[in-house]
Parts: sequence; structure tokens; C-alpha cells
Amino acid sequence: MALMTGKEYVESIRKMNMQVYMFGEKVENPVDHPILRPSLNSVRMTYDLAQMPEYENLMTATSPFTGGKVNRFTHIHMSTEDLKNKVKMQRLCGQKTAACFQRCVGMDAFNAVYSTTYECDQSHGTKYHENFVKFLKYAQENDLTVDGAMTDPKGDRSRAPHAQEDPDLFLRVVERREDGIVVRGAKAHQTGIINSHEVIVMPTIAMGEDDKDYAVSFAVPVDTEGIFMIIGRQSCDTRKLEEGSLDVGNPEFGGVEALTVFDDVFVPNDRIFLNGEYEYAGVMVERFAGYHRQSYGGCKVGVGDVLIGAAAVAADYNGCPKASHIKDKIIEMQHLNETLYCCGIACSTEGTKTASGNYIIDLLLANVCKQNITRFPYEIARLAEDIAGGLMVTAPAEKDFRDPKMGPVIEKYFKGRADVSTENRLKIMRLIENLTLGTAAVGYRTESMHGAGSPQAQRIMISRQGNLAMKKALAKAIAHVEE
Repeated sequence: MALMTGKEYVESIRKMNMQVYMFGEKVENPVDHPILRPSLNSVRMTYDLAQMPEYENLMTATSPFTGGKVNRFTHIHMSTEDLKNKVKMQRLCGQKTAACFQRCVGMDAFNAVYSTTYECDQSHGTKYHENFVKFLKYAQENDLTVDGAMTDPKGDRSRAPHAQEDPDLFLRVVERREDGIVVRGAKAHQTGIINSHEVIVMPTIAMGEDDKDYAVSFAVPVDTEGIFMIIGRQSCDTRKLEEGSLDVGNPEFGGVEALTVFDDVFVPNDRIFLNGEYEYAGVMVERFAGYHRQSYGGCKVGVGDVLIGAAAVAADYNGCPKASHIKDKIIEMQHLNETLYCCGIACSTEGTKTASGNYIIDLLLANVCKQNITRFPYEIARLAEDIAGGLMVTAPAEKDFRDPKMGPVIEKYFKGRADVSTENRLKIMRLIENLTLGTAAVGYRTESMHGAGSPQAQRIMISRQGNLAMKKALAKAIAHVEE
């Protein structure tokens, strides 16, 4: 099958029978719901860009499994060049949507599961890698969007999965049958799952023997019986229900998350990638986390490009683009953003080949990348808010702006430069609000903190991989210390 167009992708999602709930009601038509449609549009952009000749090298790759051209979001990285192109593609998608485009999690799951299943099979004689390659080819040949589900609700963080008062707080196998398994539990904060055809489920932490029922990985269609999703609430989300688009800030694109519940879901044998081999749960988690922390050096940088541009336009419209402190703040925003990009490219360039044949990033540098992501976007957002001014959060509603009586007053008193319309000035202000405080802040500011693991998770990995013993030995050698 050829690569899908964006329109074909939308129609393929429309045909699915997902169980989606929001605001206490079942959403009968998620595709066209005004709150949910912008997130679908963000994924659609990954299909549209793949159709454009100028972006072909970034958005597509040749699959070594099918021999055909595939969307890079379904590709297995076979070189450091693939790893770098991934980051460049993610920056492009961020620039084109100014939102979370949602397919990174599935791409990172593909690559983590690929190498982990290979090594598990080598140790246990299992057939998980064969299962996974079959699923991978199916996803590539049908140009599917596949979500990755790792984060469990976790309950009491001081207790292991098997020791939780409620055993369902980590997703687990509740029944093993001759033809497959039955799983129960939930995955939280699932970005883009309502816009996906399939979902790859992975463990969320390293596990011991007592947790073997929780050491499970598999793939199923998102509309499989027993799966339902509860949409997460976002700041300013109901603005999308109002007439007009000025107050939304980014009227076309967005992203949504969901609590995804697996209520005794059956998984056939050929869709199972891990089933009780607990010693490989931690391997899969570490590799997925590494790939996903690399991802943030691309996607957040692309959205940052838009935010920096919006701040610069706001300065233009306010009439102060030449003020020295404004120019210095924009330079600082660019410096921070490009530093994040450097980290994404660096961990890709230093990638190495796994036993399975695909390439993994330098895990230490990937964790450094994500540690910076937990900080720099906050400063970029602060500087954007500083440059924009208070109007970005105090502007009247669009209904007031369109009102025959109130409109002329708003037009008069919120005018900036004489040659710039008040409406355009308000549009840029609302875009900055959207990126720093509104619905897009979930995919930029807050996700920069908690996506792909909290800051402490990266610090733990940096501690493990920083090779402090080697550094001590270097210092002792230079100082001629003998012990």
C-alpha cells in the first residue's frame, strides 16, 4: 500500500469504533468534535508532509523489512543518519503545527521493542521478535499511526506493582490462555491515542520476579473490545467550542491526552512481545526512555521556533523590536532552543548498533538532552511572556471584539503600531498564551517537565551512566595520586 494522504488518514480513523469519553459523556464522533479535531489535525500533518517532495528525505525512509517507502514514524533506525533525521523531522513537524504531533511515542516504542525482543528471544528461546517484526511490517505496509503506552497510574510509588493495595494500578496479565492472554489495568497520560490505529503497550518500570505478571508488552487495535479512553482536561479547552477562533490562539492544531483503560482485553499470541520475562522489563523501559528523551531535542525545538517567532512578532507589533533588552531576550531564547537541538543531534550522532541491528542513541547524552528540556522551555516561555506583555492574558474575548458597541473600543485602545491591525496583534498574543499557558502548554511547557519521565528520572540515569569512577581515575592520574 502507498503512503496515505492526510485525508485518507482522517477517514481511516473515522472508520474506527473507539470508546471515548469527555465531560461525563461518550463522544460519538471524536473525529469532528471541535475540542478533539485540532489534535487529529496535528497527526494529519505528519501524513501531509510525507507527500511533499521537499520533505521526502526527512519524512520517509526505505524499510529494510518491506523494501518500500514508509513514513519515518514507522521506521526502525538502521544508522546514526536515521537517528539524526528523526530529530530533524520532529523539529519540522513542531514548526508546522506548534503542537504535539503525537507519533513520536509509537516510533520510540517500535525501536525499543525491536531490540529488546531480539535479546529476550536469544535468552529464552521465545518468538517475540518474530511477532514484533510481523506487526511492524503490518504497520508499515498500511501506513498506520501507532501509539506507545508505557506510563501506569502507579498508585503508591513506594510499593512494587505486585505489592499495591489495588493490583490493577499497574497493567497486568490476569489470564493466560492457549491462544493468548487477557490483560487488565490502565495507561495514563496517553498522548494521541484517540488518533491512533494501534497501541504498543510496554512495562513502566524495571521489575523483579514477583512482578512477572506485570512484565508484559503487546500491540492491539485501539478499538479492541474492553479498551476505553477518558480525555484529559486542559486549560482553555472549551474555547474551541465558542464561535470564532481568535481566542484559541492556534485554531488548527493541538494535542490531547487520555486515561486509557484495558478492561480484560484479549491479546492473541502473535501480538505478544513480552509475557513474564521480568528481567527484560527494565531493558525495554530504559531504551524507550532514551529514545523518547532524544525526541524532545526535536519536537520541543520546533515548537520553540514558533514561540520565538511569535515573541519577535509581538515585539514588532508593540513597536519595540529595536530595544536592546528585547533583542537580547530573543537572542537568549534562540541560544536555549538551539542548545536543546544540539543535544538531540549529539546523542544521535553518538548512537551505536544493537545486537538486533537497529541503532540506539547514546543514552547518557539523551538523558542530558531531556534534563535540559525540563528547564530551557520554561525560560523560553518566560521570556516570550515578558516580551508580549500583559495583554496576552487580559485581552477581551472575541465576542467582545466582534460586538458592535464594544468592538470599536477594543480596536481603539488595544492598537499597537498604526500600520498593524488590532486583530492581528490580538492573534499573536493569543498564540503566545496558547503556547505558554493554554492547551498547547500541555505539549510544550508541562510536557517538557514530565514527558519521557520526570527530571529525577534523568538524573538517576545520568548518575548511572556518567562513569564517575573513570573521572576519579583521571583526576588521580593527573595529580599523581597513588593508593
